[in-house]
Amino acid sequence: MSSGSGPNRTFEFGRTHVVRPRGNHQATIVWLHGLGDKGSSWSQLLESLPLPNIKWICPTAPTRPVAMFGGYPCTAWFDVGDLSGDDPDDLEGLDASAAHVANLLSGEPANIKLGIGGFSMGAATALYSATCHVLGKYSNGNLYPVNLSAVVGLSGWLPCSRTLRNRMERSIQAVRRAASLPVLQCHGLGDDVVAYTHGERSAQALNSVGFRDLTFRTYNGLGHYTVPEETDEVCHWLTARLGLQGSRS
Repeated sequence: MSSGSGPNRTFEFGRTHVVRPRGNHQATIVWLHGLGDKGSSWSQLLESLPLPNIKWICPTAPTRPVAMFGGYPCTAWFDVGDLSGDDPDDLEGLDASAAHVANLLSGEPANIKLGIGGFSMGAATALYSATCHVLGKYSNGNLYPVNLSAVVGLSGWLPCSRTLRNRMERSIQAVRRAASLPVLQCHGLGDDVVAYTHGERSAQALNSVGFRDLTFRTYNGLGHYTVPEETDEVCHWLTARLGLQGSRS
């Protein structure tokens, strides 16, 4: 699948793993792995969660040269020089991955609530997708085609945070959409890969441009990984925000 902005780069996405709902299908969430990982790593964890009404789609990012590793190729949703969010944003890569995710969701039935979540670079892509949803378009100007009901970012950051305010201020509709989109961000104070301050700053940036239904959770001693306390929080939050039935706590 190629991105809409550049004719010279084509992104070959890897294998997609699907975890089917064990109960009545009420929501579909695309979950995005971190840098160098693959979709199957998360599908096993997601399958074990007490959320029988959710269908999980776990794609695998394209293998591409990554500047942070001196151009060494690995799976990545976009190119990145460091994981702080201070680097110039790879808009073409971000748009291509956000479009791939939207395409995975666009085939779902009309009565199903749609969401995106992820870890680390996957969380960054999920938060970027949230901004595309509220603005109604990608950075390249193409229309964003799906309606999101929830976005979750674990140990991540917000790409394009510097230009977001300027883009949001041009659209009353974007501010209205932002106010009604539930977002959950979780970050460990002990994260030595994506520093806690970057996650905190991203939450503040989203909140300041109108993302009113944003929850930011802090975990003492948590590094760049997930723990049951955090996944429990995600389960409770998704159950409440998506109005899921039949979930056991």
